[in-house]
Amino acid sequence: MVEKEDISTGGEPGISNKQTWWKEAIVYQLYPRSFKDSNDDGIGDIRGIISRLDYLQSLGINVVWLNPVFSSPNDDMGYDVSDYRNIMTEMGTMDDFEELLKGLHQRGIKLIADLVLNHTSDEHEWFVRSKSSRSDPFRNFYHWWPAEKGIPPKRSSVFHEEGAWTYDEQTDSYYLHYFSRKQPDLNWENPAVRKEMYAIMKFWLDKGVDGFRLDAFTFISKESGYPEIPEQYKDDYFSYYSSGPRLHDYLQEMNREVFCKYDLMTVGEASGITSGQALLFTGSERKELQTLYHFDHANWGRKTTSLYYPDENNRKLSDLKKIFTSWNTAFENDGWGAVYFTTHDQSRMVSRFGNDTTYRKESSKLLFTFLLSMRATPYIYQGDEISMRNIRFENITDYRDLHTINYYNHLAASGGDVQAFLTAQKEVARDNSRTPFQWSTKKNAGFTNGTPWINVNPDYDTINMESAEKDTGSTLHYVREMIALRKSLPVFVYGDYTLMEEESETLFIYTRRLEDTRVLVALNFSDHQNPLTLPADFTLVKVLINNYPGVNNEINNKVTLQPWQAIILEYK
Repeated sequence: MVEKEDISTGGEPGISNKQTWWKEAIVYQLYPRSFKDSNDDGIGDIRGIISRLDYLQSLGINVVWLNPVFSSPNDDMGYDVSDYRNIMTEMGTMDDFEELLKGLHQRGIKLIADLVLNHTSDEHEWFVRSKSSRSDPFRNFYHWWPAEKGIPPKRSSVFHEEGAWTYDEQTDSYYLHYFSRKQPDLNWENPAVRKEMYAIMKFWLDKGVDGFRLDAFTFISKESGYPEIPEQYKDDYFSYYSSGPRLHDYLQEMNREVFCKYDLMTVGEASGITSGQALLFTGSERKELQTLYHFDHANWGRKTTSLYYPDENNRKLSDLKKIFTSWNTAFENDGWGAVYFTTHDQSRMVSRFGNDTTYRKESSKLLFTFLLSMRATPYIYQGDEISMRNIRFENITDYRDLHTINYYNHLAASGGDVQAFLTAQKEVARDNSRTPFQWSTKKNAGFTNGTPWINVNPDYDTINMESAEKDTGSTLHYVREMIALRKSLPVFVYGDYTLMEEESETLFIYTRRLEDTRVLVALNFSDHQNPLTLPADFTLVKVLINNYPGVNNEINNKVTLQPWQAIILEYK
């Protein structure tokens, strides 16, 4: 990969300031099942995306992260892959995919594919062969425990089924699955598995894909003998699963065999990883991944004992600032990070971190101001740019996510409080972010003329793309403006980050500095006005952006920030 020269931040130039396209990227996450349906079967598809390529280009984004479109029975919405080299029927054909890739590239947009490393579908040919006989050549492609050895050591499943081992009568054995029982874990300790997975990566890179988002990559290494989870991890088994003994060996091998041979972008889903471990994966000398994203702020606002429930007592802004600052510090001199608010695994940005009623537009704009002014590669989730919000389903029959459904069934079977769970899911369920994109006021928000695979949020009559296009004060127009601002000033990518007002529970204030350019980002995370005293040596150069147009343009030594106001000031 050809890298540009260092950009100095005023101190010693760091490895992390070497310019590369994937650091400067602005990524848009596409959840294709819910983006646009082209054939009215109620399921978003590749041709639906193709029909909206000009819209994607209009945003100013330059990378698309595409959730899985590989062949799958869709037990877990594509994360249970049955054939890595083919396209799932609901999504279209390989010709459609190649047309999509060409159309994106023609518009200057790269594509990173979502690659599931830890497991396959139980309908994948490898697993079908693996469970056919203990002597089959594919037996060792997965993790098996023969029944004659007794019950396997207890391990928890992410999807709260009856543990992570499932009995298979055909060979009188148990197989391991950290997720659904229809997602058996691959045995990465087997060199043949690694060889196959690297070949799959090369297949897609040779087709023109520009990189990968690596799903659950921290789980691929398993401890020999499958011991029970140690006591200290009983409430945090993600951290245990993420500390397999050969994880870094596999990632370095992956880099040698595949990544280093292409000009690509890699981002890992870093479940169970702390900021203190970040450089073990992304440090330039490690030769593993380029970037990763964490879950620390995704768990902010939830109960520490169960992420299925929100917790108003765990919503201190000072804690949120510490999380983002800690991760920024991790990549201060080496490696690189990612910043996001929503993915397909979290509920809607404005509903969780903003105010999705009285100040929906203002708080959405504030969150985008933060997202696009931080020192990391920003990720925008589809629909957030028009301020889509949580649908807040009332009934379990409305949900489609295995995560929610399985835990509801678990509670129902064990006599738990299912109503309290459903109330909690209105705020944190993953399906909140998976409802169809709201294009217009037409039937089903213009997503489909058929019956949508999941209900459309009924607020689409007022919250939709067409209405946002007509409203020059909409979040959509602001996002485009903020993206253009980030692209125009390298300080937002490579500049130093310094936090101010650390203990404030309403103000998130920080500066970015690169050579002679200095900016101050002021964010009011509250429903009321807040005064901000500017540094004594502050001399305003210009107001770069303001989500309250015409307000506070007279900047003196003190600024009164309006509810959910975001303002960026260039100063000297």
